[in-house]
Amino acid sequence: MAAVKASEARGDPPLLRAVELSRVIAGEGAGAGPLPSADLAGILVSNLCFAHNSPSLWKLLGQAVASRLLCPLHVLALLTPRVLPQRRAQPEAYRLYLELLKCHVTSSLLSMEAGPNRDKIGKSIAEALQLSKVYGFSGTEFGHVVIMFVLAVVNKLIDSILEDCGFPSVMAEGQESVYATDGPQPMDLDVKRGSTENQNEHREQLRRKNTLMALDVLHMMAADRKIQSFLRLIFLNMPEKFSSLRQRLSSIEAHKVSLETLLPSGHKINDLLINIRRVCKTDYQPNNKRILGVLGNMGSGGSLLGQLTGAGRPACWIIFDIYVENAIDGRHLSLISAIGIIKEMTKTMQVLNEASWQETFKALWISALRLVQRAREPLEGPIPHLDARLCMLLSLIPLAVAEILQESDMLGAEGNKILPQRQGLISSLQDLIQYSGLLVPPSSVVNAANAAASKAAIFKANYKTGVGNSSLMDQTDSSMKAAGNMLHLIIEACISRKLIDTSAYLWPGYVVPSGTLKDTALPQESPWLNFMKGSRLSGPLIDALVATPASSVAELDKLYSIATNGSEEEKTAAAKILCGASLVRGWNIQEHVVGMVVKLLSASLPSDSSTSTPGSMSHYLAHMSTLNEILLGVSYGDAIHILSLYGMVPDVAVALMPLCEAFGSIAPPPNHKSTILGKTSVYSVFSCAFLCLLRLWKFYRPPQEYCLAGRGGSVKLELTLDYLLLMRNNRIEFSNSSAPNRDSYNNMGSVNEVPAQPIYIDSFPKLRAWYFQNQACIASTLSGFCNKNPVHQVANKILNMICRKMNKSGVSSSNLSSTSSSSVSGSSVSASDDSCQRPAVPAWEFLEAVPFVLEAVLTACAHGRLSSRDLTTSLRDLVDFLPASLAAIVSYFSAEITRGIWKPVPMNGIEWPSPGASLHSIEAEVKEILASAGVQINSCYPRGVPPMLPLPMAALVSLTITFKLDRSLEYIQRVIGQALQNCAGGSSWPSMPIIGALWTQKVRRWHDFIVLSCMLCPFGRDKDAVAQLIQSCFLSFLQSSPSGSDIIANRGVGALLGDSITDQGLRLPMAPGFIYLRTCRTFHDTYFISEVILKQVIEWAHKLANGWSFNGPPQLKSGRTPLSCAASMAHQVALLGGGLLCIAGGPLVVQVLYEETLPTLLLSAREQSLKDPGPVSSTLQGYAMANMLFYSGSLLWGADRTDPVMKLSFLLRRPRVVRNHMDFIAGVLDGHILLGCDLGTWKAYVSQFMFLVVKFVPSWLRDIKLETLKKIAAGLRSWHEHDLALSLLERGGPQAISVVVETLL
Repeated sequence: MAAVKASEARGDPPLLRAVELSRVIAGEGAGAGPLPSADLAGILVSNLCFAHNSPSLWKLLGQAVASRLLCPLHVLALLTPRVLPQRRAQPEAYRLYLELLKCHVTSSLLSMEAGPNRDKIGKSIAEALQLSKVYGFSGTEFGHVVIMFVLAVVNKLIDSILEDCGFPSVMAEGQESVYATDGPQPMDLDVKRGSTENQNEHREQLRRKNTLMALDVLHMMAADRKIQSFLRLIFLNMPEKFSSLRQRLSSIEAHKVSLETLLPSGHKINDLLINIRRVCKTDYQPNNKRILGVLGNMGSGGSLLGQLTGAGRPACWIIFDIYVENAIDGRHLSLISAIGIIKEMTKTMQVLNEASWQETFKALWISALRLVQRAREPLEGPIPHLDARLCMLLSLIPLAVAEILQESDMLGAEGNKILPQRQGLISSLQDLIQYSGLLVPPSSVVNAANAAASKAAIFKANYKTGVGNSSLMDQTDSSMKAAGNMLHLIIEACISRKLIDTSAYLWPGYVVPSGTLKDTALPQESPWLNFMKGSRLSGPLIDALVATPASSVAELDKLYSIATNGSEEEKTAAAKILCGASLVRGWNIQEHVVGMVVKLLSASLPSDSSTSTPGSMSHYLAHMSTLNEILLGVSYGDAIHILSLYGMVPDVAVALMPLCEAFGSIAPPPNHKSTILGKTSVYSVFSCAFLCLLRLWKFYRPPQEYCLAGRGGSVKLELTLDYLLLMRNNRIEFSNSSAPNRDSYNNMGSVNEVPAQPIYIDSFPKLRAWYFQNQACIASTLSGFCNKNPVHQVANKILNMICRKMNKSGVSSSNLSSTSSSSVSGSSVSASDDSCQRPAVPAWEFLEAVPFVLEAVLTACAHGRLSSRDLTTSLRDLVDFLPASLAAIVSYFSAEITRGIWKPVPMNGIEWPSPGASLHSIEAEVKEILASAGVQINSCYPRGVPPMLPLPMAALVSLTITFKLDRSLEYIQRVIGQALQNCAGGSSWPSMPIIGALWTQKVRRWHDFIVLSCMLCPFGRDKDAVAQLIQSCFLSFLQSSPSGSDIIANRGVGALLGDSITDQGLRLPMAPGFIYLRTCRTFHDTYFISEVILKQVIEWAHKLANGWSFNGPPQLKSGRTPLSCAASMAHQVALLGGGLLCIAGGPLVVQVLYEETLPTLLLSAREQSLKDPGPVSSTLQGYAMANMLFYSGSLLWGADRTDPVMKLSFLLRRPRVVRNHMDFIAGVLDGHILLGCDLGTWKAYVSQFMFLVVKFVPSWLRDIKLETLKKIAAGLRSWHEHDLALSLLERGGPQAISVVVETLL
């Protein structure tokens, strides 16, 4: 300070004084420390405030900052807590402070080299502004300090302006008041003395001007992109600290009118609010030329992004159609609730398409309506498809919408204002009225639709006459008739779940009166009314209730009460009713029925859940009749599939496991003969429960899937019982942690309710033993047993039982087993000793011995010791005695078929049944159908070649055609049908045409269904057929895509998936997308599928670019595709590719795409046909590749999923997969990896992928290493993508804050 005073005494100008100060500091050597000097700043500011508060010292301070002797941020941080509290007493100092702030807070000279000096200055800034006390900030990194400095200064300026205008300021809890009041201050004493009246007036004017200038400085800071970026970093990474600024914005908003009146520049208040709130809008908005900027000016304006992802593009919603069609394939049960998947998918697509909720919900409804129309007259066969389709439209989608509305309602609404989600739902339903073609009801639900329409007509008539109480309305008024359609059923489903109210009945055009209703009649009085009045559950009433779905939860509650507390006869009847029409077609209350059925299965368990005590055994036996009725009920029709759509498969499995453990441990009576033809028995209940349990997971799992799994995971998620239990236990953990917040809105408690304790397979030792034995049987051939082994003894008894007829002709069990590798042998028992021929052992012991019996009889047949007819008879006797044996038969035979060690046998009609002429007919029809879908296959059995099957396959087929088509045997037939298709698909031998021909001969009315099943088999083993099918999917969808923007102009969707698959039989041409969705689960080579789909996306992008680059004369533009249209079509290509890929392989195939397929393609040399593509083609290819990669990931992973089931199934792989791919991109940009693709393709790919991630799923970036983000950002900046690079780093999490700050400084 002595040097400063000497220079001031000489009258040196500020510049020379600063130079002198610099010379003095430099002369002091190392002791002074590096520049800018932290100590010097402290000395100058402490003297300036206010011991030597003179204009010359302020000028010196300003010159020292400009000369880089002092750090501007440090000086401002030191001044802020000293000047602002004294702004009224020291208006001159406040004015100079504001001038200094205005000049330097947004300066480009704020950067400092890393080192101890910068750390010292950062610590001093934090201490000066009391960041630890006010904001709880304890960081030391300079970048964090800088952004907190900006937040603190902005907050203090806002508080100063509010207080100066007479409004209360907002201070953090515990923060001392640092703001000024009028009157002398201790620091004033040596500064100003003897102020005159004129001076006081002048200072008062200065105070008012200071308030205006503070607003100007604040306005300038809020408009500065650098300051906005700093505040955005706080908003994204420290939301709790940003809340202090939110509170101040709210205070400004509350006093906005008064502030605009008090301040001449009050109009800046609104700009200030807009600029700061822009910080909270984290969506990255590109300029119009960013996406395809390398192509030059796009011409006639409009955001290209809007053209690509506008809500009016029907192709943008294709994933809805793909998912719902795939979900109703009853051959594959889902472990995850379709409600949750649809909810997440809807939210994701609404964001990705940047669509309104009206357009989003409308697209969802239309996709579900198309789903119903596609099979409104289903083929006759063992699987009813229509019930599941109606369940999707009328139950699952309304429930998914309800969850979306629940989430929005939790955010709250202002007053009575309707939130956009709910208004969007209402508007979307009103829009559906005009689409009469999609609303035509299937014949089986015409009566229900007419009843719903008539109900609305009655309501409307009573409303007009002033009858306000709907309970007084006569719902069966025969004078009120109305023609119903699917919309009336949708509205009823929404009203029942309180998504909308009955005012929907008054919508224009909703009720269409009709004097005569063709082929239908208004419903008679519901049998549920008699039930509610107290009628006894007798035979006719039970039958009526089984056939009629319940209409209210009250009816279900009464029925469930009877099922749990009634007599044994009443319990059985109630269980039968619950599993009837209410479960399958009770759309308005279906979620409650599903929950009750699962709870009813669990309610029959003893309280201690033990299966080993005599008391628990008697408990199970007492409930045997009721349990048998429930088990048969859930085995009928689409019941199991519907339960799976509600995500109840893990819960059903947990309910069935103790039943299997208990009934499998109880021995049948000694006189037990046949389970199939007899009454309810221990064996029948066990078999039904066991086979039902096996339908829930892939219990036979062919050995080749172990080989193809690789990568540390399985091909599919739903393969093992262990996985089922893991899913269920994970759901329990989530349920226990968030119980208070669940099921408060849409009454889904009956579905989501699960017991509080996790379940493990070790709790069921006998089931566990069979489980491991089954896996061992599949993995390898059976090993020999010693004669004294108990399993061997049971196997001998079973052989004696099934060979009793053959024993009369000299064939004994010892002869059968003499060639068996398992050495099952022993003396035969006399055929007359019937009691010894039937082993009265518990089912688990019986099942343990069955594989050895199967090996014995199969080996005997192969060596000529047993005829094919006797083999089939013995297998049938085995299933008749214990139907659960079918599980061991399927598992053992499928493993043996896959091994390929058995010689084929001729299906000639002599020893084995012959398919006859039906074989060639089936093959010809299959080839014709596939040819109509663009797939050419070769004939497996040319004329003259005798049909043959491997011995285990021939035996299995021969067994299956011995069963009668009886409803009571449906639980067996479902396992048989699935087993035949899976065994045929898992074998390299073309078996399905022969199986189809044999079953066509048995059930001719199933012909079309069987042909459809046979059509799906070639794709499991023929990669060329798969490639043709995928190519056909793209061709059919894109060549017929509409040019208009109407969301239901669905020629593309119709050509891909079919408008109607069945129309009095199979309808040709068959849609390739439908075939793809039915066969994609049989595609084992996920690498191949990923590669084929990606190449199709690239080839179509190339074709579209060539269409834009029309090489005719410039004047002829008619043959040239507009570039925006080409880009939009490329976007559709990517969406379709992503949807097909996710459906085919789920998380694994997307992981392969991210980590291997796409990087390999980018590194490989370009194919000959795509060489020298030109700038448009190369850019469009990169754009399409980035879109496909992004949409594949976002459809599976979303932005932020919290549901534990979704996390377990989809999100576990995301951090690693995305991180590895980002590392690959960074490696290329850093020059460590050499590309093989065109540079234009690479630039377009990286820019577009980063843009999509930054804009839609910034949470992905938090898992990426900081070095990777820095390399990618550097690469983007080298391509002049500065905004994108900055946005990428901003969203990189707390780790990237310092990098962003350094970049901006």
